[in-house]
Amino acid sequence: LVARALHRQSRRNDEVFISVDLGAISETPVESELFGHVRGAFTDARKDRPGRFEIACGGTLFLDEIGNLSLPMQAKLLTAIEKQKVTRVGSNKPVAVDVRLICATNMPIHGMVGEHRFRQDLLYRINTVEIVLPPLRERIEDIPLLADHFLKKVSSKYNKEIRSIHPDALNKLYNYTWPGNVRELQHAIERAVILCDSNVLKADDFLLTCPAATQ
Repeated sequence: LVARALHRQSRRNDEVFISVDLGAISETPVESELFGHVRGAFTDARKDRPGRFEIACGGTLFLDEIGNLSLPMQAKLLTAIEKQKVTRVGSNKPVAVDVRLICATNMPIHGMVGEHRFRQDLLYRINTVEIVLPPLRERIEDIPLLADHFLKKVSSKYNKEIRSIHPDALNKLYNYTWPGNVRELQHAIERAVILCDSNVLKADDFLLTCPAATQ
């Protein structure tokens, strides 16, 4: 959400926003996913295919879970960023690219540098401006706004006329630890909407599995 907001407020807002979840791609095809490939580069490469860098050219490329990249891929990414060129797998011809790069991770990336699991030069290159997003339990004042947004979205999805969240239910949400952060809140709202048999979400509609936060 933050990456998309940055894109919308940038001078590239009329161009594409391309997102890549590096945590969901296995090591073998990640180079092809980012840089593309040519026909015959590997067994399933039946035709030329541009990578996400080329597709995002002129716009924004969001690399989520960048801490999952292997060291060899980190080196290739650093080269692409510094030269502003990518080379498709199986090709020797570099292609110029122009992207706004936004990266995200929930891993302790500065500590990973000290453990030699993440390249320091790459971190310096991508960390021009750093935005730290606190966990949801540290910004509970966001819960009502987020909960209301998800309630409207999910109520429409399931064709239910649920208008609000009872104060007791909100208190329950305030006192929960939210290990899954905003995504867990979204799922909790969706499950509550499915279980709810009235037009107000009550505390009993929320099945929260972790202990409540201590005050």
